[in-house]
Amino acid sequence: MLETNNQNIYFPAFVNPDVENEQIVNRNHLAKTRLDILQPLRGWLDSLDIQNQKFARFIAQTIPAQCPFERDIVLFGRKIAHIPPLCKLNPLYDQFVGLRFRALCYLADVCGEDIRSYC
Repeated sequence: MLETNNQNIYFPAFVNPDVENEQIVNRNHLAKTRLDILQPLRGWLDSLDIQNQKFARFIAQTIPAQCPFERDIVLFGRKIAHIPPLCKLNPLYDQFVGLRFRALCYLADVCGEDIRSYC
């Protein structure tokens, strides 16, 4: 507590640093207890093993290499707007990109196939 101009100013972080630490622990505890309903699907996609050439080709053709939603809107030869890639909003984006990567690696490494056509 500081006394200035007949007013009391309290600095609880300095007087009792455990109060701040308790607040951080409580926030972390709340973040950890949040239920993630997509976690089983994420785990399944991450554990999916590519062992079939036909399945690997299907995955490489189905999952696009670039976000198909990103566009430039051009009017009379001038760019008037840009739609950013929205794929990052997909909660399973990282799992799909990883699955595509594993499929391409299988095609290139195991099957010896040229994967430039999928890029």
